[in-house]
Amino acid sequence: MDAKRADGEKTPDLSAPSPIADRLLAWYDRHRRDLPWRARPGETADPYRVWLSEVMLQQTTVAAVRPRFENWLARWPDFASLAVAGEADVMAAWAGLGYYARARNLVAAARVVVAEHGGAFPRTEAALRRLPGLGAYTAAAVAAIAFGERAVVVDANVERVVARLFAIRQPLPAARTAIRRAADTITPNMRAGDFAQAMMDLGSAICTSRAPKCLLCPLADDCAALAAGTPDAFPVKPAKKARPQRHGTIFWLRRGDRVLLVRRPDKGLLGGMRALPTGPWQDAAPGLEDAPAQADWRMLDGVVTHGFTHFQLDLALAVATIEGEQPVAGEWWPIDALGTAGLPTVFARAADAIVEQGG
Repeated sequence: MDAKRADGEKTPDLSAPSPIADRLLAWYDRHRRDLPWRARPGETADPYRVWLSEVMLQQTTVAAVRPRFENWLARWPDFASLAVAGEADVMAAWAGLGYYARARNLVAAARVVVAEHGGAFPRTEAALRRLPGLGAYTAAAVAAIAFGERAVVVDANVERVVARLFAIRQPLPAARTAIRRAADTITPNMRAGDFAQAMMDLGSAICTSRAPKCLLCPLADDCAALAAGTPDAFPVKPAKKARPQRHGTIFWLRRGDRVLLVRRPDKGLLGGMRALPTGPWQDAAPGLEDAPAQADWRMLDGVVTHGFTHFQLDLALAVATIEGEQPVAGEWWPIDALGTAGLPTVFARAADAIVEQGG
């Protein structure tokens, strides 16, 4: 029997078998993905690898993360090496993965682990939540996958699977409370980490956003959305709102075979990253008043467009060349080595566009 919690919700009986979990784990044992951060059967999970992969995979695909993960490990293979890493080096290594505060939090958390926990991750979900950058999802995932603790792990894939299994009709994001409660009822007491990874694999390979492969799904008989004939309708999403449009100017200031790069402010979008100079990003198209130096600026054709989570950005491209030793704040970077500067994607794309036009 399920017990009643103080809030009126049922607490799952962890001693009872979960047919859904049993079927899913049997499927996972046959079809699990081989990933560089995932322990193979019989191996012990490496908490550092689990944590790093979970942070990298937020808003990023497995295909994009795999080579970046392996390159990172070659440079910083454990908490101790990451704790002494220079933040600028870490930010450069993170370039292109987005949400750059995550990279700063990786370093901050590694330093806390080394200074306060003897270089080993704490094992419980509650203790993990106290580390910099470990929110509810990441702490639950590390606790379950790395340490076998029972934790309810809900990422976007799990969210979709659970919303369909239980045909949760409330639209996102309000539905997330109900989705988590439903996930709690099917999360087993044993093999919680394998269960979490099985749900992720199921969402990635079978219960996909579009055209789910229901005939191949080990949970087809349990799925309320499939029984209703509308699996594609879940999770229910709110009507999309148009993202605001902003405008800015990127400045390509050249001296010989080098171009000026600056550091963005620590706080705000792309904080602390090397970048090409740019004026403010605003509603109206800016001019040249925020140029980094007095020069004969000219505008190139076209704009570079980039989508951030909360707005769409169009960047005009201004180029100029200066001679001599005019003092300019920033660093002069070899143009033929810009790939080593760790520029965020929007600035790397702008650099490519400028070089293509002979900037």
